Amino acid sequence: MAAYLAQHQHGKLRVRLGRTWREGNTHYFSEWNVSTTLVSDMAHAFKTSSNADMTATDTQKNTVYFVAKQCSQRCSPEEYGVALARHFVKTYPKVSKTMVSIEATPWTRVSVAGQAHSHGFTVGGTELRTVYAAVDEAGKVEVVSGFKGLKVLKTTQSGYEDFLKDKYTILKDTKERIVATSITASWRYSGSVAYDAAYETTKSALSDAFFGPAQTGVYSPSVQYTLFQMAKEALKRTPQLDSIFLNMPNIHFIPCNPVTSKFEDDVYVATSEPSGNIEATITRAQVQPHAKL
Repeated sequence: MAAYLAQHQHGKLRVRLGRTWREGNTHYFSEWNVSTTLVSDMAHAFKTSSNADMTATDTQKNTVYFVAKQCSQRCSPEEYGVALARHFVKTYPKVSKTMVSIEATPWTRVSVAGQAHSHGFTVGGTELRTVYAAVDEAGKVEVVSGFKGLKVLKTTQSGYEDFLKDKYTILKDTKERIVATSITASWRYSGSVAYDAAYETTKSALSDAFFGPAQTGVYSPSVQYTLFQMAKEALKRTPQLDSIFLNMPNIHFIPCNPVTSKFEDDVYVATSEPSGNIEATITRAQVQPHAKL
């Protein structure tokens, strides 16, 4: 039987990196979990016993730290990811494309007595910032940013009505429920981007559209509708975005009737499994989506 090597790549997963930049008395800190993938002319390593010209995965791990050292000026994870990908393509002739994935822990500067601390940090959220950066031998750069694990919840201003009902349906219509989810988002940039600013703008747009105004909120007739409104707001506020993907599984809070009492929109059974899973990619006109469903 003939066997053909249709595709191949190799890389290093989950290289954990901490980076401090010291600007006078003020320090800045980032923690990144980095994975590298090389597309290279290394078919012989799969089909024969030869490892000639192989960029070892251990070498890739060491390079993660080396390139971080070369980033002497404070930088975003996107800028670092592009620099790392470029290094592999420029350094190793057999490498035709490098793909770098990064997860950034949300360390934020603490305040003490109302004053920002010069070198103290705490993890400020549930989410991880995510980056995908790719560079090929022609110099083409692709950057996709986002986050995963951002938990959000509204105690009111949410309902779900008029869905299809048949003999398998026991869910009741409601105009009043808790809506909660753990958001995974990714978006593709086009053109020149100030990555940190664009990330914060996009994240704020998604959050603002989910919650609505501080005093009144905004009604959500379904997670699907709210997801689309969130994506529209992100595309509106961040012109450099051309495609955005959102995954929003339900975190359920089921009405509970405690013994000797009744449910009054107050006590719930908290559960995340099983859950509905809603996701979509929204783009600008005549733009190819960056995420496949």
